[in-house]
Amino acid sequence: MTAKSSAKTNSVEATFRKRVMWVASFLLIGFLAITIRLVHLQIVQGDKYQAQASNQRTSVQRLFPVRGEIKISDYFAGEAYTVATSIEKPLVYVVPADIEDPEKIAEQLASVLQLDKQFVWDKIKDPSRKYVQIKKQITEEERQAVEALKLRGVSFDAETTRFYPEGEFMGPVLGFVGYKGDERVGLYGVESMFEKDLKGIPGSLAQEKDNTGSWIFGAKRDRVPAVDGDNIILTIDKTIQLKAESIIKETVEEHSADSGSVVIMDPKTGAILAMANYPSFDPNNYSKVEDISYYNNQITMGGYEPGSIFKPITVAAAVNEGKIRADTPFFDSGEVKIDGYTIKNSEQKVYGQQDINFVLQESLNTGTIFAKDKIGNKKFGEYLQRFGFGKKTGIEVPESAGNLSNLVGNIGVNYHTASFGQGISVTPIQMVQSFGALANGGKMMQPYMVKSRIRVTGEVIETKPEQLGQPITSQTASTVSGMLVNVVEKGHGKRAAVPGYYVGGKTGTAQVARKDGRGYEENNNIGSFIGYAPIEDPKFVMLVRVNHPRTVRFAESTAAPAFGKIAQFLLNYYKVAPNRDVSAQ
Repeated sequence: MTAKSSAKTNSVEATFRKRVMWVASFLLIGFLAITIRLVHLQIVQGDKYQAQASNQRTSVQRLFPVRGEIKISDYFAGEAYTVATSIEKPLVYVVPADIEDPEKIAEQLASVLQLDKQFVWDKIKDPSRKYVQIKKQITEEERQAVEALKLRGVSFDAETTRFYPEGEFMGPVLGFVGYKGDERVGLYGVESMFEKDLKGIPGSLAQEKDNTGSWIFGAKRDRVPAVDGDNIILTIDKTIQLKAESIIKETVEEHSADSGSVVIMDPKTGAILAMANYPSFDPNNYSKVEDISYYNNQITMGGYEPGSIFKPITVAAAVNEGKIRADTPFFDSGEVKIDGYTIKNSEQKVYGQQDINFVLQESLNTGTIFAKDKIGNKKFGEYLQRFGFGKKTGIEVPESAGNLSNLVGNIGVNYHTASFGQGISVTPIQMVQSFGALANGGKMMQPYMVKSRIRVTGEVIETKPEQLGQPITSQTASTVSGMLVNVVEKGHGKRAAVPGYYVGGKTGTAQVARKDGRGYEENNNIGSFIGYAPIEDPKFVMLVRVNHPRTVRFAESTAAPAFGKIAQFLLNYYKVAPNRDVSAQ
């Protein structure tokens, strides 16, 4: 072999070896890339792709729990009445793939279900869809009409929906179940506050499916059962609630008022016996309400300046500090000047020499300021906190805390007006809580309205009465109670009296603060009456509130008579025997 041939051979071999190395390198790199990819897929993202594969061959169905019921009872019957429950209502659905003439069926369904034809057509025109809801909660007449058509691909299903058997009864107290995003949840009232307990815990059902999406018969099934929601029993008495709703409706309509409310509580336990609001709304048709403010329970959410019903709290504080008694002398000049303001009595009268008993009887602003000044602004503010004002009561429905911000800064005129219930904001439930202490020997109880919760297991969780504190002594409570009887016997509360019984209470006609600036609205007020009976052993404490009555000015003609009617009913209902001569009243 020549030198030239040998060199050529060596060159070919070198080229071949280079090519082999390039191919080997490429294969090695490819192998490493595949290995890395496999590691990434199987180890790093293994769970993700396993889940995807599982989803492709597994069908998972969500199992919905039954929402718990809300019930109330009756003092004598001992029977529970359902006021909120869940029922199944039929719906119409279509399987587009099974429909032979979609346009004709769209026209037929639109006609019998009172729907727009285009709306139905848009739902059923796509044959790839397997289940399309056409209309929910159809009537029995609509169901029969659809059945009579005998349409292939049109069927019925059932949907669980919330139902309120009594319609508008207790509407703002119960709230309703509506949509929040795509989910149905409790909104307002008890439905909202106990959403977690009422809704239960969803379950699931997983089963393998074939390539058509159908379940494989006999395949493994993983079932996690749903846990139904708790049943809730309220302390509200059906008979008392019906009476309260009837009377407040009658009162609002009689006086052409905007609205009204009644709250009744057992002062010994704090249990709420009735919460009535008018106007109300039907939770079954909540979307048809004229004004969404009807959704709010005004007893817990309706903060307002209470006016003269607040005066007994101021007097109780001064009595408890030993600074005044019922017979403490007081000279009324008809006005009090402070910080450039002049505060007068509501009727612009001058009463001269009187006593504290007369101050509550005739509802003197000047006399209440006198009582407040006996203990000073700081101590007065402390008593307001003791009685629970400026914070939520903790009752089991949505509530506001009221507003005592006017008392920050120790501005004299603000404390003066607060002593007779103006310039501060409270809720009816706060007023009932505070008066409960006057009716219960000075002991203030936690207001509550859930008697018990009953779980699906049968476990019963009872609510136990809780004492929040004792803002005043039993002697103070007795003294102020006596003065409140005098208000009903001789003062502005005469129309709240019940023949044969000693009733204590106080009227209040409060101004309404302007929404667009300082000061108060003209020709607008809120009339309230709060009290309890029988005075020697109170069975109830009750507040009646009437917003913007147009036929009369003072609460003695609106809230007081309504209180008297309901109080008489309650004393008869509880079979409380009269303890005084009716003819002497």
